[in-house]
Amino acid sequence: MENPNRGYERLFGDDALTVGTTFPLTDAREERPDVERELALAEHLEALGFDALWARDVPTYWPTFGDAGQTFDPWTWLSRVAARTDDVALGTASVVLTLRHPLHVAKSAASLDRLSDGRVVLGVASGDRPPEYAAFGVAEDERGAAFREHVRVLRAAWRESYPEVETRWGTLDGTLDVVPKPTAGDLPLLVTGNSRQSREWIAEHGDGWLFYHLPEDTLRSYLDDWRERTAKPFVTTCTVDLAADPDAAPEHVNQGFRAGAAWFRDYFGRLDDAGVDHVIVGVRGDDRERAHERFVAEVLAEV
Repeated sequence: MENPNRGYERLFGDDALTVGTTFPLTDAREERPDVERELALAEHLEALGFDALWARDVPTYWPTFGDAGQTFDPWTWLSRVAARTDDVALGTASVVLTLRHPLHVAKSAASLDRLSDGRVVLGVASGDRPPEYAAFGVAEDERGAAFREHVRVLRAAWRESYPEVETRWGTLDGTLDVVPKPTAGDLPLLVTGNSRQSREWIAEHGDGWLFYHLPEDTLRSYLDDWRERTAKPFVTTCTVDLAADPDAAPEHVNQGFRAGAAWFRDYFGRLDDAGVDHVIVGVRGDDRERAHERFVAEVLAEV
């Protein structure tokens, strides 16, 4: 972005690897995490030095998928988080564009950006839960084209006054404006996964690429390909289950590892060396506050 917002600068303003964490912060097994505990922990994690707090967009609960995210709508939830924090970036990972009207997204995201003084970074996606397309009346096989159109509307709504744009969602004929505008005149969009797009399109139209946890060799091949196309940021994810033994060897868990602090220090160092710009971690532990504190003290402080 030519004039990045505060959140984008926090995450990508220099060459150092930055780290954020994802809601729910207290207990991922709970469908409705305790609000006050979550907010208090969000404040605590900002004080510990985490660079971003990420909220997921899960419009409906599908038991087969086994995940309700943080349950609360991301715009509503991140507004509460914005009021309790000062500088940490506020991210969506990721807004399912195909299931939302782009004008609603444009207004909600810009409103949150204004209320947080420019800290919003938007991960955006085309969706991955098949029953939701029917529930929202969206043709699943057209979600790639719908995603591209949605991005076009967002850019017009944020960058232009009284924009003129026509898509499947409707027509803006130049007589209506969408307000407020974002603090930096635009909002950063991190395309999540492939979102049914080519890498060329993602490199041209996104402000970065957010990809799920990958084996290291695969991750390096993705990074090499990305760097051949653009210098824009690359973001990945990792579940962190910190073993009591600091020298414990790694074991694979869903989207990450259980390992000792020594191995995680080496791992995050390798991510940094490979050119990853930001990692979204999901820190496991019966006591989430203590687990995050250990992760910062035993891993991040040494990387």
